[in-house]
Amino acid sequence: MLMAEQELEILHGYELRLLRCTLTSPSSNIHLKSQMLNDQSPSIAPLHAYINNLIDSIESGNYLQALASDAARIVIGSLEFDFTDTAECADQVYSELLHRVEAFIVNDSENDMDKACRVVLVTCLAVAALFWFIQCNMIGPLVGDLPKCCFPLKVSETEGNELVEWENWARNQLMSAGSDLVGKFSYLQHIVFAKMLLMKTRDLVFDATVSLVYGIRSIPWWLTRILIIHQRILDERSSSLFDLLKVCMAETLQHFGTLENVTTYWGNQLHDIEPSDIISIAHLEAGLLEHIYGRVDPCRQHFELAELAAGLQLSLTGSLGFRTVHQVEPKAQMVLVANTNSSNTPDTGASINQGIHTRYSAIEDPSEVFMTPKLLENDHEFKSGAQCLASGGSVTHLTTTQQAVIMAQCLLIEKSSRQDEMQRWDMAPYIEAIDSQPSSYFILRFFCDILRIRWEATRSRTKGRALEMMDKLVEGVYNSSPEVAHRIPFCFVVYVPTFPALRKEYGELLVSCGLIGEAIKIFEDLELWDNLIYCNCLLGKKAASVELIKARLSEMPNDPRLWCSLGDVTNNDTCYEKALEVSDDKSARAKRSLARSAYNRGDYEASKLLWESAMGLNSLYPDGWFALGAAALKARDIEKALDGFTRAVQLDPENGEAWNNIACLHMIKKKSKESFIAFKEALKFKRNSWQLWENYGHVALDVGNVRQALEAVQMVLNMTGNKRIDTELLERITRELEGRASTTHSECSAATNNYIDANLAYPTDSPVESVNESASEESIVGRSQETEHLMQLFGKILQRIVQSESRADMWGLYARWLKIKGDLTMCCEALLKQVRSYQGSDLWKDRDRFKKFANASLELCKVYMAISSSTGSRRELFAAEMHLKNTLKQAEGFSDMEEYRDLQACLDEVKMKLQPDPVAT
Repeated sequence: MLMAEQELEILHGYELRLLRCTLTSPSSNIHLKSQMLNDQSPSIAPLHAYINNLIDSIESGNYLQALASDAARIVIGSLEFDFTDTAECADQVYSELLHRVEAFIVNDSENDMDKACRVVLVTCLAVAALFWFIQCNMIGPLVGDLPKCCFPLKVSETEGNELVEWENWARNQLMSAGSDLVGKFSYLQHIVFAKMLLMKTRDLVFDATVSLVYGIRSIPWWLTRILIIHQRILDERSSSLFDLLKVCMAETLQHFGTLENVTTYWGNQLHDIEPSDIISIAHLEAGLLEHIYGRVDPCRQHFELAELAAGLQLSLTGSLGFRTVHQVEPKAQMVLVANTNSSNTPDTGASINQGIHTRYSAIEDPSEVFMTPKLLENDHEFKSGAQCLASGGSVTHLTTTQQAVIMAQCLLIEKSSRQDEMQRWDMAPYIEAIDSQPSSYFILRFFCDILRIRWEATRSRTKGRALEMMDKLVEGVYNSSPEVAHRIPFCFVVYVPTFPALRKEYGELLVSCGLIGEAIKIFEDLELWDNLIYCNCLLGKKAASVELIKARLSEMPNDPRLWCSLGDVTNNDTCYEKALEVSDDKSARAKRSLARSAYNRGDYEASKLLWESAMGLNSLYPDGWFALGAAALKARDIEKALDGFTRAVQLDPENGEAWNNIACLHMIKKKSKESFIAFKEALKFKRNSWQLWENYGHVALDVGNVRQALEAVQMVLNMTGNKRIDTELLERITRELEGRASTTHSECSAATNNYIDANLAYPTDSPVESVNESASEESIVGRSQETEHLMQLFGKILQRIVQSESRADMWGLYARWLKIKGDLTMCCEALLKQVRSYQGSDLWKDRDRFKKFANASLELCKVYMAISSSTGSRRELFAAEMHLKNTLKQAEGFSDMEEYRDLQACLDEVKMKLQPDPVAT
């Protein structure tokens, strides 16, 4: 049992050594490595020697040496194939490799411990292949042209080691996730090889063939890193990769997300690595994953946990200082303040090795703007243990993990705030905090400089410095110093762009500076055809782009990106169909382009089907779901349209158009509650659309929210200058308020009668009933006050309308509102204006108009009679009689209408009221 525990500790030590390559510089590993070898039992299995040799090569940065070692040969064996540079041969060879890996782990092992050693050996090969890909495509230094294959093959067998079709096969494997690559990458077979090995190994580890007792817990972590790198080289987010990443990251945090799990797993083998650093790194990588897929809240949670584990507490404050050379008086500057735990504070006297870099001293700064603000020495008054992270004051020395935590805050700001100038200024304190550090790892400084370039490129006074910094940054990729082993630490923690993405960003910066010729060279080298077309169009050379793409197609006829770009520039669907053919129906971009083309020519059913197919390849494309919803709506497929718009807002909650469409579809389906909620979301992002406010008013009234309906009416009037008046909505609001007013009046009368009856029956000895009556009375009073407030608000709206535009229907609504208020005199005036608005030469020729005129006249005469009854005056009755007689005399042509008979009956009633009362005898 003791021997098994020792063997298990050795296996865990191998995992830690691999992980240590991404956490610390290699100079600190030599002593630990030799110590572990001396502590091992002399009876260890022969596989341990292979594992140690592999890890030695990985730690020293010799990744190709590791892939070509004897350890790799015992896993791969001898490949007996007739090697040709074709995609079919590549697929056959790599499929055979997976079978050999499975046989190597499962069939060739003697016992569980032997199986576990074989798992570690395969994991080391995968890590070596991953690191080589990262060196060649992310961190450098770049090397010359070397064999493209991940395993040794004879030169004669591989036709000069070009393996062009093998690389195309690897590219298609990566693009099968549903997106094109962001540019031209090299050694794509290595990341495919690493992913295949770890996917197969993980499946075997979680299978019954390998005992879980010896399961290697770091495999999900390494697989997560590979999948994130895979996502980062794609041009769009991939839904299939996200599904895998969620599972693998959950396993990683389960194993290494708490202090107890980390210390239990590695114990005293950690040595110079703090367990809290491993926890912090795990949460930083989890937060980076959420950032990539736009999930802000989980991203913030993981970054907060990483900050807590790193013993860091960050806050922002203001401090007086200078930001430019010619500034005379100090101004308030936003700076970062950090509280650090003493246990996590690094030794400031430690020597700085070549893996730790200071800022670019080679950049001559002609700008008058300081890189970091010069703060006043006497302006630093912070709480105990807190220090200002900016130049000009006492700067605290942060660990590399703490610096990574600070850099992560920039990602959070970028994802959670609006893309404007202020966003970069919000990042500025964090960027300047890292700039103020006396030393940082290469990758942290690299990312900090990227953020500074993006910030300063938006400011005219510093744009030249940003361009120079970017030029130096791109050149630094080719420098041989520092070595790759010193560049690897923290490369999975910070979101540095890949080389093609970096050079693409450089090209876009050149375009913004007017250097289009230089940008074209970069885009052509990276095979970024869309950017190249854009630049040539700026220069008026669109035909040159077409010729260039056709020339490239003659060399690479199976590249779907080229066919899609040619289709974009020529507007030819045949090119997209060819892209689907060469990609084996896996080009999501080609399907999206065909779907747009079908929509533009009016074939909505075909467009809907193409969008469904495209989103099946990659569902993490918000614009695609919106387009699917639009096509389905045109094709009269309401359910599919609603599903498309719903998926669009799930991916992009700020898509106001999609929210509006969802609300309208719910209106069509008579689902007022769901429509009301969707309209509220839409109005957060489209507050200047009077059409949206108008629809919102109708739905708000459907759910009984009169206040929101009135607010919608006010917004429509404000935005249209009182020109847009929704009579139907105002009519509905009037009926609602009339109903509320009558109900409130009835409730108040009933409550008063009940209160009188209760007091008569139970004068003083029934406290419970008294309390209930009081509560009921308060509830009625509350509803009455609410109705009164709504009445006042509605009255202001009607007054505003009738003052700006005299319309008969508006005078009628205004009269009804005055009647509810009990102001019969003003109600009479409003009705009189309504009646006069209908009068004219066309009145006695238009039956519809006469109908409205008759109803208004009838309402006017009723008000006349009501005033007469309340005041005892006969003047109103005479006015009613005169109006009715004149109307009936002129309306003899409408005597067959019911409205005519109603007017005649009203006249008879008025005459009855005008007759003198009989004298009593």
